[in-house]
Amino acid sequence: MAAISHMLNSLVAILGLIPIRVGQFLGRMLGRFLGIAAVGPMKSSLNGLRMVFGDQLSEKQLRRLNRRVVLHFAQMLFEVPHIFKLNLDNLHRYVYFENEEALGEALAKGKGCFILTGHFGNWELMSAAVTLRFQTSGIAVARPADFAPVEDLLMRLRTRFGTEIIPKKKAMKKLLMGVRKNKAMGILLDQNVDWYEGVFVPFLGQPACTNKGLALIAMKTGAPVIPVFSARQPDGRYRVVFEKEVDLIRSGSKLSDTEENTALFNRIINKYIYWYPEQWFWFHKRWKTKPVCPFPRK
Repeated sequence: MAAISHMLNSLVAILGLIPIRVGQFLGRMLGRFLGIAAVGPMKSSLNGLRMVFGDQLSEKQLRRLNRRVVLHFAQMLFEVPHIFKLNLDNLHRYVYFENEEALGEALAKGKGCFILTGHFGNWELMSAAVTLRFQTSGIAVARPADFAPVEDLLMRLRTRFGTEIIPKKKAMKKLLMGVRKNKAMGILLDQNVDWYEGVFVPFLGQPACTNKGLALIAMKTGAPVIPVFSARQPDGRYRVVFEKEVDLIRSGSKLSDTEENTALFNRIINKYIYWYPEQWFWFHKRWKTKPVCPFPRK
């Protein structure tokens, strides 16, 4: 394990030495090669695109879009190592911010705030850039990687500027502490969960089991929810957009409000995916948990 970890760290260090625009060019070359194959994860992403856009796009258009998805994530391989080089002087080469005052206004309420986002754009770079820009430590909920050397590397990347990473299983207690300490807390809400963790609400037009935790804790604490997303722009930089605080639905019915607010969060995430479909992580099996599970046959 130690040898593999050393190799991974060495590879990341080498990739970080490549100028960012050169790295993005190399990523596009790699993406073109991988996109032609459309096997393994690339086949999974194509199936997801078919399910969502199959009635709007031809098979040729779907395959072209899938290649753009692969192209985007191949570039990310060369971008993420630059987190280790990120500082206030070079931050403008990687990202620029829009409506960033929304975060300051949310934190000024003294209840902390939840950052609603997803596996979109370059979420790793965005998290590092936001933490660096605001010079404040935050919390992010993340599922640990299955392979220890990868998890160690990701932890180094994600905690570089002081962000505390907490596993999903222990998240609620830590998030409540974060509210009391007025921290910004990142929640990536776009992944499948088991039926007992979520509610079934539309995601890209299909029923999807979505984690209900953000709706529950936001309603309980009154902490603002601020959508924040990054999107790659033609110049290679990422536009990091801070939206205004989400106006939560409060009808008085906890069950109904949990479902309605979770659906509202999904609509916000979906908006960015529809705008930039090539920048969402289509390789994930988002609709794996089904609303109705048939009984096993004898």
